[in-house]
Amino acid sequence: MKRLLPLLLLGAAPTAPPVDVLIRGGTVYPGSEAPFAGDVAVAGDRIVAVGPHLIVVARRVIDARGLIVAPGFIDPHTHVDAALTSPDARTRLIPAFLLQGVTTAFVGNDGNGAPGTAAVLAAASARPVGINYGAYVGFGAVRQAVIGAAARAPDAGELQRMKALVAQGMCGGALGLSTGLFYVPQSFARTGEVVALAREAAARGGVYDSHIRDESSYTIGLRAAVDEALTIGREAGLPVHISHIKALGVDVEGQSAPVIAAIRAARAAGQAVTADQYPWDASGSSLVAALVPGWAQDGGRAAMLARFDAPALTARLHADMADNLRRRGGAAKLLVTDGTDAGRTLDQLASGGDPVAAAIAAIRRRDPAVASFNQSERDIRAFMAEPWVMTGSDASPGHPRVYGSFARKWAVYVRAGVLTPRQFVERSSTLAADTFGLAGRGHLRPGAFADVVVFDPARYAARATYAQPTLTAAGVRTVLVNGGVAVADGRLTGAAAGRALPHVPTPGTCP
Repeated sequence: MKRLLPLLLLGAAPTAPPVDVLIRGGTVYPGSEAPFAGDVAVAGDRIVAVGPHLIVVARRVIDARGLIVAPGFIDPHTHVDAALTSPDARTRLIPAFLLQGVTTAFVGNDGNGAPGTAAVLAAASARPVGINYGAYVGFGAVRQAVIGAAARAPDAGELQRMKALVAQGMCGGALGLSTGLFYVPQSFARTGEVVALAREAAARGGVYDSHIRDESSYTIGLRAAVDEALTIGREAGLPVHISHIKALGVDVEGQSAPVIAAIRAARAAGQAVTADQYPWDASGSSLVAALVPGWAQDGGRAAMLARFDAPALTARLHADMADNLRRRGGAAKLLVTDGTDAGRTLDQLASGGDPVAAAIAAIRRRDPAVASFNQSERDIRAFMAEPWVMTGSDASPGHPRVYGSFARKWAVYVRAGVLTPRQFVERSSTLAADTFGLAGRGHLRPGAFADVVVFDPARYAARATYAQPTLTAAGVRTVLVNGGVAVADGRLTGAAAGRALPHVPTPGTCP
């Protein structure tokens, strides 16, 4: 353990200046080594010493006896972009994350990241935030800017403009290219188009992050969609990260095994492949994305509504929407999570009538968010057990995963023995930091940034439910973000010590 203590050796007289914070007597999970009983010392924004029984003078001592001390958790897939730029200072703290111990998150996922990544990252300087964040440049945002919502391929000039926008995002600090190939209009793109844009990210040291084209049986099927993601990574020459990995719906239940086998084979062949996962059996989407076929969405919302009114399309539209409802398990498995219908299933909205007609009526008013109960516990546990699957939330309003994903994973799956405590910590922090090159994060060691969570292993749990999705998690006692105490005694302090984390592009690839 002495190698962890370059500044303060066990039993030595304290000769260095006082540290700012000493976390004393907890069970320390360093992030890549076995846990031990000991202390963590912080000065400024850095950890200066880690080890058993540190002899050090501290301005503030935090008693961590009986508690776990771990690197701050890292969420690689979120939708908190708007919250991070909110005019409301408390909203920008991201309380739902801090009170779970999440100190870093990524935004711009599912292809939504604006090409102006530099501005997204610069926002934290003008309006302080509670957590660290990185950002993606999004395929969907790029395609929408150049082509719009049309179901067609780009011409040569448009493809060059799209590539230039990806390069702009990467040179502005993007982690890589994100896609949401399930969603219109991204779903209109062929693989080669995505490869061409992914090469721009690859040239600048980025990764390929993807909500794959099909997590179910909508179009090409789950297995083929995973294969497509692997192909894009190989042909473009960059690491692949699969967002919220799952087997969605009745047609693919139990297919976690062949998906895992395919990814294991790719990794064994030398390809860099990882994934994230949220520990819930319901996905989160919108009613349009869940039920309306892609052909009916071609051209955007106005064109879709016009097709709803076209008698010649009624039978086809109804049949396709009914089949999409079937693959998601039926109307009772779709819960509206926002708007005036929040808390009601599609079955309840239909009131004994036609659920497809009820869905169309709801969509005419607006496109509500839904929780879709479509995953088996067997598949969830199978993916979770893989060492390349990290914890994520896919945080979006109305779903309890925003407020409870990390805490639920501990309370449900660690306590059930699916993961060990060490595996939970490393897959909730260290794996993401190392995968995405977040230097100085994801580890408790001298010189690392002081992103630290202290939690009670007996009480750490999600309180959020589908009925009450905004209840904050229990059991987190202390959170440090860049050395600033963001949570003390289980309460927010109001400290906004988060930072933007721009990716540094490969030298010589940007103006």
